[in-house]
Amino acid sequence: MRKAITFLIVFLMLFGNSHIACKKVFGESLQTQTPSLEISAKSAILVDFDTGRILYEKNSHEKLSPASITKIMTMILICEAIEKGRIKLSDRVVASQNASSLGGSQVYLKENEEMTVEELLKSIAIASANDACVALAEHIAGSVQEFVYMMNKKAKELGMLDTNFVNPYGLDAENHYTSAYDVAIMSRELLKHKIIRKYLTTWVDTIREGKFGLTNTNKLVRFYRGCTGVKTGSTDKAKFCVSASALRNGLHLIAVIMGAPDSKTRFNEATKLLDWGFANFSMYSPYSKGYCFGKVKIKNGIEKEVEAILSTDVKLLVKKGDESTVESKVALPQQISAPVKAGQKIGKLELWQEGKLLGAYDLIAKKNVQKRNLFDIFRILFRLEI
Repeated sequence: MRKAITFLIVFLMLFGNSHIACKKVFGESLQTQTPSLEISAKSAILVDFDTGRILYEKNSHEKLSPASITKIMTMILICEAIEKGRIKLSDRVVASQNASSLGGSQVYLKENEEMTVEELLKSIAIASANDACVALAEHIAGSVQEFVYMMNKKAKELGMLDTNFVNPYGLDAENHYTSAYDVAIMSRELLKHKIIRKYLTTWVDTIREGKFGLTNTNKLVRFYRGCTGVKTGSTDKAKFCVSASALRNGLHLIAVIMGAPDSKTRFNEATKLLDWGFANFSMYSPYSKGYCFGKVKIKNGIEKEVEAILSTDVKLLVKKGDESTVESKVALPQQISAPVKAGQKIGKLELWQEGKLLGAYDLIAKKNVQKRNLFDIFRILFRLEI
């Protein structure tokens, strides 16, 4: 009995707080009360790309079949391989028998057919081609199995605790699942790769020297202003899913819909979430990287002072109309000792709203300031005597 109780306690410690651990990936939710949104899909979430704040969620940690939304992770690994120099967009990939025999959405690769990495990546991002996923998975990892291992490893690195991948394309399979929350995590990660954005937002394109047309499965690319991606998916088990992102007036939102009853509903409900987000929130950017908040005196430096500048852009997600209630508090020392290195933290900027800390940012030294040596001291004394 005692052993059973001990086991239960350990189990709860290890697994009982998995959702709490997951929530640390995104910032504190701004959904203080349930908005008047009717979402019929099984699960949904709306997050801000820049700050990671959650604006709305419904059953966001429910584990569901993701269908082709799986390809978001596939594209992340492809982008990483390109950026690390392991593959190039111009590389030619030979399709295997395994790739050519896959069903579902495809570009009908033939065994031994050659395509460039770019053509295959376009086929995934625009037309959701399963065969292109297999071809690139084998090209990058040597086998689909090894690529799936890389997918799950990356998912853990990103904090996707509701996810397990079995294949790189999303056809229904046992033990292949994710959640709306995790889809938002990997959507946000994919959008950080600038190389993919032009493909995610392309409505129509071609491959095979213009002989085969590609049309984006994400209708919002054409019909929703500011759409930046990301991916659709549908199978008998998953029903209809979409991860939809859009950028307006500096505010970049990601809406995920999973388990919608039909295609029209998934797009309508993603649009509803995005519209609600843009109508109720704004991105407040009072200061840009490099903004000077004053000068700090330097003890024993060859220069008397150094400028304290902002280390990064300030971006705060606030409810519309609340921008004027944000207060800035700057903390700078009266003096610091030389030597000072450019980029060295020398102060702090805090943004507050109604007694709540919204964000803290480092203030750094604008340039190097060396410590005085004996020669510098004699030179100063000489100038004083003259």
